Amino acid sequence: MTTTRDPLVEAVSRSRPLRALYAGNARSVMQRGWSATRSTNWLVIVSGFFEPIFYLLSLGIGFGRLVGDVTTAGGQQVPYAAFIAPALLATAAMNGAVYDSTWNVFFKMHFAKLYEGMLSTSLGPLDVALGEILLALLRGALYAVGFMIVMQVLGLNLSWWALLALPAVLLIAFGFASFGMGITSYMKTFQQMDWINFILLPMFLLSATFYPITVYPGWIQSIIMALPLWHGVELVRGLTTGAVGPGMLWHVLYFAVMVALGLVLTTRRLRALFLD
Repeated sequence: MTTTRDPLVEAVSRSRPLRALYAGNARSVMQRGWSATRSTNWLVIVSGFFEPIFYLLSLGIGFGRLVGDVTTAGGQQVPYAAFIAPALLATAAMNGAVYDSTWNVFFKMHFAKLYEGMLSTSLGPLDVALGEILLALLRGALYAVGFMIVMQVLGLNLSWWALLALPAVLLIAFGFASFGMGITSYMKTFQQMDWINFILLPMFLLSATFYPITVYPGWIQSIIMALPLWHGVELVRGLTTGAVGPGMLWHVLYFAVMVALGLVLTTRRLRALFLD
């Protein structure tokens, strides 16, 4: 699909010196996106909130009566509902962040031409990247807070460490949002965007979400342990069940690196697409 650039934007871009990467105004990008989302896409946001709750009620509460207790990776016996609830929490944050940083970004980039207009002002590419990522992070946070309340009401938070699950989920959403926007910048057609769902679905089903990773052969376990959602699931599950140890720092480090690489990728792509 070919796109045409606004001649006025091109003229302004050529006439000014090379802009700084960051103008310190990412908040305005986030506020603009939130206002648009609140007025037009509120039904999509609400549906995304209820999806993990339906999974929890049908599988955790319903199917869980047949399964009984499950042994976690640390050897701890927990009810099946308490086993899958933190995995669904991590998945909800991932889905919320990915939706805003992929499909919304794809529309703004190729149809609304929004970023070209933003970058013709004082905003830099890092402002746009951070603003869009923070918007996705806000959506992931809304899902996380709502689902945490449901878990508390159902008695599925088994430890006071669960209070740290919220910042952990925000870190997970930040990692997926930063990388999602960078990857979307390479997408040119709706058919290419379908690859995102093609990757997310098996990652959701296989990342120790509904059963322990030990059910797989060793070589499959190695592949799953390289996926970001598995690290997110293990991090949140350890906090909500109280199985906290030094090994959890590896999960935090994984997402910290993911955030850093995603920001660099997204910023460079926006600069290459609209400024160079």
